[in-house]
Amino acid sequence: MTSKLLASAQAATLTKSVYEQIRTDVLSGKLRPGEKLGAEALRSRFSTGSSPVREALNRLLSEGFVALEEQKGFRVAPVSKQELSELVVARGWIDGAAVAESVARFEPSWEEKLVLALHRLSKTSRRIKDQRNLEWESRHKAFHGALIGGCGSRWVIRISEQLFDAAERYRLLALDYVPERNELDEHRAIVDACFARNADKAIELLKLHYGQTFEVIVHSLHPSKPSANRKSDVSLS
Repeated sequence: MTSKLLASAQAATLTKSVYEQIRTDVLSGKLRPGEKLGAEALRSRFSTGSSPVREALNRLLSEGFVALEEQKGFRVAPVSKQELSELVVARGWIDGAAVAESVARFEPSWEEKLVLALHRLSKTSRRIKDQRNLEWESRHKAFHGALIGGCGSRWVIRISEQLFDAAERYRLLALDYVPERNELDEHRAIVDACFARNADKAIELLKLHYGQTFEVIVHSLHPSKPSANRKSDVSLS
């Protein structure tokens, strides 16, 4: 029995590792939209059997990061202006409700975590020598997590995190040719509204923040608006 439990635990760990590595590559754009995810190539890459790869791909399929085409197998999920628009709206609904509840509850621990998250983000450069700063990305996600983290609902927080990651994929795909803007001021304004206990204003600013990011990404990736500095083959349908 012990050996069976150990084997099961090892298999689960391997599947999780394969899942996390593929997911990271999809989110970062290392695996491009529409790129084929051949089972044999993945088995070779991870030096594993079919089961961990299949389970990882099915989990990513359920999350929307991978698509399955009949008789063609798995591919990285495509991107589109429509999907991004739906993501922005969904984030406005979910995060807006979470912010409203966080402000209504206004627990000291939420206030402290939000202050700390904003401070850490403000001390981190978004890019280092024109390259992604992984620390900024981590702190940016932590800030948005802290913003809705006082709502008291693990389900809402979990959904918010999933929506964040889906939207982050678009931002990273457009990263090479998205013009810089002062997002920190946008973040500060949202926090100020929260601390003034003005939930309506905070939600308005949050939706505006998401909407501005949407416009920047669409402008950068839409084929009808080519950029002279385009470095990517990705475009929105």
